Amino acid sequence: MRLKQELVESLSSVGRLYEVGGAVRDSLISGQPQSKDIDFLVTGIPYRRLCSILRRFGRVDIVGRTFGVIKFSQPPNGTRPAAIFDFVLPRKEFSTGVGHRDFEVDFDHNLGVADDLARRDFTINAIAREVTTGEYVDPLNGRADIEAKRIRFTSPASFTEDPLRMLRAVQFAARFEFTVEPETLAAITANASMIATVSPERIAEELNKLLTRAEKPSLGFKLMQQTEMLAEVLPELVATIGVEQPGPYHAYPVFEHTLYTIDAAPPRLLLRMAALWHDIAKPQTKRETEDGATFYGHEAVGARLARSALQRLRYSGRFIDEVSLLVEKHMFTTEVTDKGLRRLIRKLGEDLIFDLLDLRRADVVGQGMGGSTDDVDELQHRIIAEIERKPPFGLHDLAINGNQIMAELNLEEGKLVGEILDHLLEMVLDDPNKNEYEILLNEVKAYLHREANGR
Repeated sequence: MRLKQELVESLSSVGRLYEVGGAVRDSLISGQPQSKDIDFLVTGIPYRRLCSILRRFGRVDIVGRTFGVIKFSQPPNGTRPAAIFDFVLPRKEFSTGVGHRDFEVDFDHNLGVADDLARRDFTINAIAREVTTGEYVDPLNGRADIEAKRIRFTSPASFTEDPLRMLRAVQFAARFEFTVEPETLAAITANASMIATVSPERIAEELNKLLTRAEKPSLGFKLMQQTEMLAEVLPELVATIGVEQPGPYHAYPVFEHTLYTIDAAPPRLLLRMAALWHDIAKPQTKRETEDGATFYGHEAVGARLARSALQRLRYSGRFIDEVSLLVEKHMFTTEVTDKGLRRLIRKLGEDLIFDLLDLRRADVVGQGMGGSTDDVDELQHRIIAEIERKPPFGLHDLAINGNQIMAELNLEEGKLVGEILDHLLEMVLDDPNKNEYEILLNEVKAYLHREANGR
């Protein structure tokens, strides 16, 4: 998406306009801008005048006056859709406060583009492209680092200014499959403990990027282990290092198996997060046997550990529930009866059930034994067929509801009605043909009779 030429000319007649940030970096790495955010840096134009010029061509929202950030919305024109761009003035900043949530910023339109680039985290992100000429401004040799496929900090003080940058280095290294150059790697190792001062929300955001934007997130987790940052961010995962899995099912210890399972999972956050936690409790549940080892109950314990860790990282309640459920159910059997299949769909839901199947497929790949997932594919066909038959999977599918039960039998709203509905659902999960109003009503009467007579 490009800016209107008239806008470019208006800004360039007064100051200098540069494209900066991820779009420049990504275009140099892959030839195509992968970043959804398109950022522009403007020098030589005071903040108020910049806003005035932009308002002639679209909508201006001041989202970060302290940071000198302007959100500009360019309206659609013909086949060109509407677009949103960020405009910023040159600035210097560093994080402050508890959790490095706050920043002190000094923005000044008279600062040069090189001054602005120097404040950025890594050289690959410290490249600007002049919009009118296409010329690059690259004072820290970021293009050479892209060519060499390496991550290099812009300053030795980079990580102390904002420790989150250490996790960003890991994320970028895995995402682009770059190496971290030795001095930068040593600085991460030396400052690894400082990541604990960063707010959980900011850490979670970088973990999300690592899990979804890297083809092989394992590269990032291995870097975190190497630099000792893993113990600060995910201590639960550290406990899996060196835990062997003797027997015929796994070629790798738990830590490596976990990483390869993440790599094998489709790059959806929920699924890869579940892969991260699926065997997290194996260290606690390992029992040596003559044939190797067992890990009975690791899925249930793992679900609790995942819930606790994700709460610590401030994920949403629904996301935590879904990840925990996938972890809890990941040891499901594919040799399930029709009744059991309906109960599994009921427990997971018609969307999450397919994530569970994908998790199993990734788990098999991560075992490193060349195992087949034909049984999972067959189960998926059965699940699709069962869903298409539209049997009842939840209370809302019952042919009778709570209001009807209360009206028919003169019952008051309360716990008893809920127990009746649960009982009816269990009955129709066993036999969907019983999901008819009169059959269910008669069963309610029988249920109340049994209750009144002490069963």
